[in-house]
Amino acid sequence: MSLREIKPGNRGYLYVNSHPVGCEAMVDHMWGQAPEPVGDRPGPVALVIGSSAGYGLAATLVGLRAHRMRGLGIAFEAAETERRTAGAGWYRTARTAELATEAGADFTFLNGDAFSDAVKEEAVSRLAAGFGKIDLLIYSIAAPRRTDPLTGEVHHSVIKPLGTEYHAKTLVFEGGVPQVGALHLQAADEAEREATVQVMGGADWRMWIDVLQSGGLLAEGFRTVALSYVGSDITAPIYRAGTIGAAKQHLEDTARAIDTRLGGTGHAHTVVAGAAVTQASTAIPSIALYTSILHRVTGDRWQSTVDQAAALWERLVGAADLGLDDQGRIRLDDWEMDPRVQAAVHATWDEVDSDTIAAGADTGWFRDQVGRLYGWDVPGVDYGAAAETSVEWPAAPAPAPAPAAVG
Repeated sequence: MSLREIKPGNRGYLYVNSHPVGCEAMVDHMWGQAPEPVGDRPGPVALVIGSSAGYGLAATLVGLRAHRMRGLGIAFEAAETERRTAGAGWYRTARTAELATEAGADFTFLNGDAFSDAVKEEAVSRLAAGFGKIDLLIYSIAAPRRTDPLTGEVHHSVIKPLGTEYHAKTLVFEGGVPQVGALHLQAADEAEREATVQVMGGADWRMWIDVLQSGGLLAEGFRTVALSYVGSDITAPIYRAGTIGAAKQHLEDTARAIDTRLGGTGHAHTVVAGAAVTQASTAIPSIALYTSILHRVTGDRWQSTVDQAAALWERLVGAADLGLDDQGRIRLDDWEMDPRVQAAVHATWDEVDSDTIAAGADTGWFRDQVGRLYGWDVPGVDYGAAAETSVEWPAAPAPAPAPAAVG
């Protein structure tokens, strides 16, 4: 056991430690938000890549609770060290595995770099041994770097505009007080754009399909989805029209290429989700201010990642229409992109400054949401008590016994 009294270590939106009890409580909260189980038959066999955070975590929890999903989740999380707790996703995964076991779900987790050949081989081995074929692949990765397994080259993603400099408002906390600051970013060069596409585009997703298909693991009617985002024209210069947008466009082009390759035996789509406070989104300039204003405007109409994951699952299992747009993307962002909502967000964005931010944006809500990503600021958690920080990664399934020799 390793009981510690932990205090949050953070600079702005970046936390360097996490609270295991808070992370567990947040997973329990999300589990409680997920729909009740439907029916009693075993659910689809799924592979969730990026199962420990953001939309991937939400999709995993909804799949396990509401649809009795079976299969494998993959995440890349840091273990505990003498100086630091384990990563928040480590603790979230441990609790998710406990809930899956309690629900009787045949689902396990693999910790490793999903971009690597080794993890792909391990995943194929586990899936083949435990399930034979898979019905669904959910791809939800946001990463700062990727090593190309074919060339060994390390690509680093950047968050920059393309073609022109970016000047915009941004949310900052000076001494804990929310203020509107000014942001200035230089445009990315071609090498930075291409590197971001290599990290966050569809290259790795395509490789996963290749290895699963080569292993004979795609069931008839197989479906795969990858998470994407469009967002408001307010954030477009730094997102959809920037380096990340170039990567998302590549992801969407890859979906169409995979769909063609599956040749009617399966389908591939990108999923345009709505705004959310995630570990990935907090790194994007201006998104914090935009999201804080959006939450103030939408109020009870705000859609959490669990709400959106539940809607996605309904579409994936055929309980609702896919809701494709003219580019073949599944859209979950209608609540955000409603013209009335966007008009109200625009009106506030144009006028908001440090003097009016308290009335125009839910900055306290946003700050709390960021803390809760790491297990902090969770209601009901006693942060003055020592917490057990040494939590085991969920055990891998035992290998099946070798068949007895005949003769």
